[in-house]
Amino acid sequence: MGPIVLHEYAPSGNCYKIRLTAARLGIPLERRHYDILKGETRTPPFLEEVNANGRIPVLQLGEDFLPESNAAIFYLAHGSSLIPVDRFEQAEMLRWLFWEQYNHEPNVATMRFWRAMIGEDRLEPLQKALMPGKIAAGEAALALMDEHLAQRAFFVLDRLTLADIALYAYTHVAEEGGFDLSRYPHVRRWLDRVAAEPGHIAIDE
Repeated sequence: MGPIVLHEYAPSGNCYKIRLTAARLGIPLERRHYDILKGETRTPPFLEEVNANGRIPVLQLGEDFLPESNAAIFYLAHGSSLIPVDRFEQAEMLRWLFWEQYNHEPNVATMRFWRAMIGEDRLEPLQKALMPGKIAAGEAALALMDEHLAQRAFFVLDRLTLADIALYAYTHVAEEGGFDLSRYPHVRRWLDRVAAEPGHIAIDE
């Protein structure tokens, strides 16, 4: 099949979760970088050859291309301890992966992108108008995580699963989007536990 290729924008948490999953499993990745701030994922070659949706990350497996970060980490982790064997526990893991993309990423990650990568002074009027709602929804997501982690070490089992990797990616850099993680002590302790697991890499590695 050849090398597994990650088409990515390195600062992205969605791209990072794929690198983190691969690192924990010892899977080598060949990385190809695109600058989304320059529209490099909207060019005709990218749209025709990599992802017609114009987004990254995309995991390339030979001649096959797999968009969507959580689909990619599920593929990489197949048969590993990062995916529970029990049917209900596996569904619980998937629940958190879906929730991350619907409730967490659109708010926590968006605020990070707007504030740390674009800059508030360069936002469009509509983006500025959406900020209070994004902040409130992001805080609600972090509060829910904090409550869930109050009586457990990890999200699904008593060990790391893909649920933790998916949620770690944008949570650990949430303060770049203006979220105060000191308000969520259980989340902070969980972040430390995830970072202490074998095979961990930082987002800038």
